[in-house]
Amino acid sequence: MLEKIHHPSLVAVWPGMGGVAISAGYYLMAKLGMHTLMEFPSEDFFEIEKIQVEHGLIQATHAPRNRLFIWSDPNKQHDLILFIGEAQPPTRGASFCRQIINRAMELGVHQVITFAAMATEMRPKHDSRVFCAAIDPPTLKSLRNLSAEPLESGSISGLNGVFLNMAAEHGMTGGCLLGEIPMIFSQIPFPKASLAVLEKFKQSNNIPLDLTELRTQAKKVEFTLEDFLTRIEKNAATIDSVTDPHPPASPEPSQRDHIEKLFRKAATDRSHAYELKQELDRLKLFSKYEDRFLDLFRDIG
Repeated sequence: MLEKIHHPSLVAVWPGMGGVAISAGYYLMAKLGMHTLMEFPSEDFFEIEKIQVEHGLIQATHAPRNRLFIWSDPNKQHDLILFIGEAQPPTRGASFCRQIINRAMELGVHQVITFAAMATEMRPKHDSRVFCAAIDPPTLKSLRNLSAEPLESGSISGLNGVFLNMAAEHGMTGGCLLGEIPMIFSQIPFPKASLAVLEKFKQSNNIPLDLTELRTQAKKVEFTLEDFLTRIEKNAATIDSVTDPHPPASPEPSQRDHIEKLFRKAATDRSHAYELKQELDRLKLFSKYEDRFLDLFRDIG
């Protein structure tokens, strides 16, 4: 028999840039001692596209799991339901979101929040800002009161956007909190952004969430990435001091072909963007390709 649920809100997370959303979701689940409420069948939305092999043996492969977890407010005021999806379905995203929204409404949910990432030119040592977007004015006002910066324009890609659009169609309230991550490290987990998002969420929902462990992890990653970036910059400065200070007016044909190949790789998998950036810097051509390079990161995920 399903336990009584008290005025619940729903948080939905999926994997994405910097691991911001999924890391925040797992941290919420672990630290609040949530338990499984239900699991959604995945077969209708996911196809198995690859298999794992270990020591020459093919391992059994399963579709990504999609589950609801619940934290029961000890004061019986506002419970919290958390949806964690192990992957975003490649097609039929709206149908997938509708299934979750319908179930959430049956459980009494009226407000939904998603977590996401915003890639900027911040350095790892800088504080991660939190941006926000809402599907209704009261939620936007409450998020602004938390000092989250409203998105003036842009897009929210993937299910983060589709899910909120579906929630709005069903008359729900809610929005998205986006943690800032360094663009150059967008494919690397960046717990500082997850921390920033959870700080805002904790403040708005008044939940007993201990962020000490995440804060410690964020500091370690910050130091590692900042140290790496500083060393890269020093090496680049050394190379600049012994090479021709005058960049070529335009790339040579062979260089252009090489650059185009790197752009194609980066467009397919943005983990190659740093390789592209290094090569453009080496050739002293980044200023000529800067807008195109930044366009690789135009979407918000």
